[in-house]
Amino acid sequence: MNDQAPTETEAELAVFRQRWREEVTARNKKPEALPNKPTAQRRKASFHAPPTVPVPSNARRRDETHEVDFAPVAYHDLPDKEDRLKLGTEGQNHDRDANPAEPSSALEHFERAVERESSGMLGDSLKHYRQAFRIDAKVQDTYSKKHFPQPTSSKPKPSNPKSSNAAVTVPGTAHHSLHGSAALPQSLKQLVDSFATLAIGPAPPATDASPQEPSPLAELPEEILTQVLGELAVKDLASFARTAQVCKRLAYLVLTEESIWKRVALGSEIGFEAMHYDFACDVEGFSIQANDSIARYLDFEDELEVDEETPESPASLIHHHTSQLLHTTYNHSYRQLLRSRPRLRFNGCYISTVNYTRAGANSANSLSWGSTPVHVVTYFRYLRFFRDGTAISLLTTVEPADVVHHLTKENMHTHHSATSALPSAVMRDALRGRWRLSGPLSSMTDPSTGEAEVEGDIHIETQGVTPKYTYRMQLGLTHAGKSARNNKLVWKGFWSWNRLTDDWAEFGLRNDRAYWWSRVKSFEGE
Repeated sequence: MNDQAPTETEAELAVFRQRWREEVTARNKKPEALPNKPTAQRRKASFHAPPTVPVPSNARRRDETHEVDFAPVAYHDLPDKEDRLKLGTEGQNHDRDANPAEPSSALEHFERAVERESSGMLGDSLKHYRQAFRIDAKVQDTYSKKHFPQPTSSKPKPSNPKSSNAAVTVPGTAHHSLHGSAALPQSLKQLVDSFATLAIGPAPPATDASPQEPSPLAELPEEILTQVLGELAVKDLASFARTAQVCKRLAYLVLTEESIWKRVALGSEIGFEAMHYDFACDVEGFSIQANDSIARYLDFEDELEVDEETPESPASLIHHHTSQLLHTTYNHSYRQLLRSRPRLRFNGCYISTVNYTRAGANSANSLSWGSTPVHVVTYFRYLRFFRDGTAISLLTTVEPADVVHHLTKENMHTHHSATSALPSAVMRDALRGRWRLSGPLSSMTDPSTGEAEVEGDIHIETQGVTPKYTYRMQLGLTHAGKSARNNKLVWKGFWSWNRLTDDWAEFGLRNDRAYWWSRVKSFEGE
């Protein structure tokens, strides 16, 4: 009995050792038959518990000491680095799959550059950026349209934010002209039309516990409100346009109230009634009509018969021609007529900044080698126009901030000395002049074609540096920017006329630049 007991124990230990080796071998061996099965199935297939076998206590204690059973976790989204170390086609295929194909189009290069930049690989990102822009200069717009598409704007539904404690009425729109809204772009027209039924709402209370304050503008009848806005437009058109930012109801009135735009467009303050298509005065600023009256008085020709038919006044001709252009060119919209038709502005001045360089002279005592001195020349040209047909022209090196407020007729005198320290002393070189616009209403004809002039040019005549000279400038009215109109004057010609010899000379315009309109809030003495 004592000999059989050790024999059975050794047999059990041998069986245990064999099963333990099989289990370790199966655990270290990678399953190849099921590469794409989930982790739970792999775990279940690779770790089957062996049949229960009676094991001695000392063998069980030794097994617990040397082995701890951990559940394996498989991460399928991470590449297996050991696969790259394999030889043969399997390792080559793994490297080929790890490196994606090189981009071919500009968009693919740009996407790869963004991916590399987000990963911190700035060198590769810069290389792909350069390649993308080399293929297509507008690849960034293509990328934005693909990954960041703009939402399509839908037509907003009209709503009435009328407060319960504010007694306001929804104004009618029967008296509004439909032409003002029709002249707007389609998307803006839809937006403005949605404001038609809105009212001016009160301001929000300061706190949640504060009472709702009434809105004085909301209680005004719309006729009075339109009259107030009309007076504001005549006084300052820019402030009237900014009123559209207050609320939606005022934006609707600003954009569609044709009575206001008609008053401004046909008025004599900033409208076309203040435009002159023939010279209204001489270069010195005296009215031509007054000079004609004096000449007729001095001739003593009272006995001559006077034609009873009086010619039509220039104001009526301008009004008639403007009405024709309103219906034929500007889509029956006074707002579009005022913005697009060539006209001058009187609440500011036009400034031309000239910068150029010229070579200087080398000094005999200069120690520099191979370097030529350069002179940077900077000067300014100023033009201000008045409603009576007069103008002021000034060429100086003084900055605009020290000049524009003094461009007035009161400062046009000859008492400015060269050593004067007064701020208005910058006007000592200013020249008086006159202006007129070109157009079919002008009595002048185009010298190149002999036909009536076309609108869009301005003719200016000023005094010369000496009394025997008269300067003549021809500028074109253009615009720069998306929303601005008639804010730029480009050169078309600059001549000098000698009164004594009746000779004309043309100035070169190589360095001269265009005039830009600049608004001036206040002039000295005005």
